[in-house]
Amino acid sequence: MSNPWLKKNPYLSMWLSGANAVVGAAQGRARRGVKRSAATATRQVTEAMVNAWLTPFAAPKPRRKQRR
Repeated sequence: MSNPWLKKNPYLSMWLSGANAVVGAAQGRARRGVKRSAATATRQVTEAMVNAWLTPFAAPKPRRKQRR
């Protein structure tokens, strides 16, 4: 006689497939968000470093004429 606890349950299988799809979609969204924020942070840091290096070499601002 076979053990009924070892038989496949089609309802549990469908439920787990659906849950796996939902979790996979959530993981994809989370990964995209992390990549997007990392790219933004990298861009901001790079811009700040370039500006810090180039600021001393920037052309001086023209002086305004003083009014009397």
